[in-house]
Amino acid sequence: MKKALSRNPNMLRTMIGMGLVLIIVLSYAVYSNTVDSEYYRYETTNEEINYELMQSDENESAWFVSTSSATTWLNISVLNAPSDAVLTVTSTSSLWHSSELLGDDGDAVFNCKEFDEVSESCISAYTHSLELDEGSGILRGRVSLALPIEGVGYLQAEDPEGAELAAEALVDDERVLTTWIIEITDEGELLSAAGIEVTLTMAEHELVSVSEFELDPVQETLYGIATLIGCFGLLIAFPMIAYFASVAKSRIDEENRSDDPAPVN
Repeated sequence: MKKALSRNPNMLRTMIGMGLVLIIVLSYAVYSNTVDSEYYRYETTNEEINYELMQSDENESAWFVSTSSATTWLNISVLNAPSDAVLTVTSTSSLWHSSELLGDDGDAVFNCKEFDEVSESCISAYTHSLELDEGSGILRGRVSLALPIEGVGYLQAEDPEGAELAAEALVDDERVLTTWIIEITDEGELLSAAGIEVTLTMAEHELVSVSEFELDPVQETLYGIATLIGCFGLLIAFPMIAYFASVAKSRIDEENRSDDPAPVN
């Protein structure tokens, strides 16, 4: 480092100048991408609907209901059923996902979706079953994996009109007309419906608004500048520390030689 500086005394100024230019260029890139974003935020309702179930025979533990909404969550709860009875729920026209872990709290509520894939612990089928412990239980299902479960999602589009069309298409594509059939059986036979309470709720979504995704450009630019200054500071600091350490060592060696000169023959 010492030799390099002696050969090119302007090297340090060149390094600092190039670093400042790069900081300015990258800061402008952060600012421009923050102001002009291609990502849009869309918001949907996330309303929990309690459906009224119908029976073809009031004496049998079988219920049904037809739905045509864009749905994420499905919950079927049962009370006062015979012990060890089996709850079976069938969709006549769409696959849905279910797992014993659905709704469990961990680092986040488990929802069958890991990144862009379905978790291995979630089973995709038209029919799912649950053994009712002491005659009660809740069977949870995930119907749509594309819709945002909390009512807020993001998409990429060229302009606001395209973003709104894409959001509307996303919700419309998830509308499925299906009939849900709920049965409670024991050894494959329907039971008496007397006293059994069955509740079906669904989380339904309708598009509310679409807006361009925005960040605070000043704040993001300051973050970017601080990060770049820190990186270049480290890149410059280590060579400078090595340089000044070598200078200090050379000065100490020179002082030691002056205090203890070599013997003269």
